[in-house]
Amino acid sequence: MGIKGKNDRMVVLACEDCKERNYTTTKNKKTLKERMELKKYCSRCNKHTVHKETK
Repeated sequence: MGIKGKNDRMVVLACEDCKERNYTTTKNKKTLKERMELKKYCSRCNKHTVHKETK
């Protein structure tokens, strides 16, 4: 998966419960200043949990 534009950056999402880094996605840094929060499936917890953007 390539980066789409010059303002899009690759970010890593980590599970809130177990802190495992499960997902990567792109984010436009001009329009989205705060950290991303998405509800995704965690294979380690075996349930849907909130995943937050990490550094």
